[in-house]
Amino acid sequence: MRGTRKEPMFEHKKQKLATRQAFLRRMLLCVAVAAGVIAAALGIGIIGYHWTAGLTWIDSLLNASMILGGMGPVNPLTSDGAKLFASFYALFSGLVFIVVTGILLGPVVHRIMHRFHIDQSDLDGRKPRA
Repeated sequence: MRGTRKEPMFEHKKQKLATRQAFLRRMLLCVAVAAGVIAAALGIGIIGYHWTAGLTWIDSLLNASMILGGMGPVNPLTSDGAKLFASFYALFSGLVFIVVTGILLGPVVHRIMHRFHIDQSDLDGRKPRA
């Protein structure tokens, strides 16, 4: 569309600190994105365990949840394909953990860093000294 401009996710360092309400909206968006990433990763694990290990859907959910949560598998895996899938899924789950942590901590770290770099005059509403 012509004339529409998308607002950036974070404010520039020369802009004022976002309001608490804007920060909470930003955090809710990040929580929703993180939940989507976790749901997609869990879905990959459920389908993978069901197809490669021949587990029931509920057992696949249990195994995928345990691996994604860092606890380890529950059911013994007998086929080589299932063991390979479990190995790759465990590595993938570690990366998902790092990504989700970054998504959730990004707004918090940005707000802290922005707060450090803001002029005191911006916080007080006074004009800066010359």
